[in-house]
Order: sequence, then structure tokens, then C-alpha cells
Amino acid sequence: MLLDACEHLASLAEGTSVTDVVFRRIQRLPKGRLFSRTLLADLGSPAAISRALSRLCVRGDLERIVRGVYMRPKLNRYIGRVRPGVEQLVRLVARRNGETLQIHGAEAVRRLRLSTQMQLVPTFYTSGRSRTVHLGAAVAHLRHVTPDKLQCAGSPAGIALIALHYIGKRGADDQVLSHLTAFLSDEDLAMLYRCRMPRWMRDFVRKGIHQN
Repeated sequence: MLLDACEHLASLAEGTSVTDVVFRRIQRLPKGRLFSRTLLADLGSPAAISRALSRLCVRGDLERIVRGVYMRPKLNRYIGRVRPGVEQLVRLVARRNGETLQIHGAEAVRRLRLSTQMQLVPTFYTSGRSRTVHLGAAVAHLRHVTPDKLQCAGSPAGIALIALHYIGKRGADDQVLSHLTAFLSDEDLAMLYRCRMPRWMRDFVRKGIHQN
């Protein structure tokens, strides 16, 4: 980023416009990958960056996906313009907002191979506010949950933790334990055991550690 800043100052000294500097930055990004305008914050004032992004969208060098989120257009010879996935958008928005994001309990259970049910509408747990994210006709739900359910987010231990919360004490049987220990390494089990959790869940995880 320091090199980018130096290049930016040199470009402005040569009379290069902010639009040209922004264009150089985005040319390094893969086509079809979403990015937030915060990626360009060091290249000029917010107003200058907004004008540059608008010009690049008009030129066809960029596509605005939602407010503050863009991508370099990507074309496929068979389907034409490639659209980003709504999950990709959700994760970018969460990173931009500094939110912790965790998959839903139903998806966690599926990843542990305890269910084959796919979510009809992608749903995630978040440290931010509950809301719905739209991407064209596609939608995803974000549900605010307590920090205890966001521990180890994005890791196998986090997936197992949220799956146990979703299954509950009555559903935590030997089949669940078998799938849990098959899914987690010894290190993952140890990480899971260190999480804050209800007493029944800790006893259940301890049983898995002793069986492994």
C-alpha cells in the first residue's frame, strides 16, 4: 500500500487524474471479484473517488453492484455477463463493516453431514444488525446473534459450535458425536472445548475428546 501511495503522489505530480490512478489500481484486480470503495480511499478525497468510480462505470470499466461495492465486468462466452454470488457480497459487506460472520446452524449441520437439506435462502449469523441483502433477484438474510455463537467463526471449530447450538441438548446423540469427531481434528476439538458454551455442550465435547 505504501508503494501504491507513492505511485499515486507521483502520478498526481505528473498531472494524471484521480480517475486514471483509480483505473490503474482496479486493473490489478481479477475480473468478477467484488471490492469495496474503501480499497481506493488512499487515492483521493471521497468526492474525487466517487467521481472517478462514476466515470469508470460509464466507460464500462467497472460495474456497480450495490452502494459502495463494485467489480470489473467479467464475460463468459456461453452465458454472457457473469454475476457475483450473493454470499460473496454478504461476506464483503461484513468485512467492510467490521462484522463477524458465521454460517447458519442449518448449514453447519449439513457440513457435518447430519443433513442433506440446503437452505432455500442463504442465512448467516452476524455481530451486526439483522437485515436482508439483495443482489438482483437473489437475497440473503443476516441475523444478529450473541457473541457466544460467533466464536471461532469461519473455522471447523466454529462450524461445530454453531451446529451444536442449532441441534440442542435433546438432539445431541451418539450419531452427532460420531460426525463431530470425524469432522474435527484433535486441534479443532481442543479449540472447540475452549469456547464458552453451556454445561451440557462442554460435557458432550469432552466425551468426543476422550473418544478420539
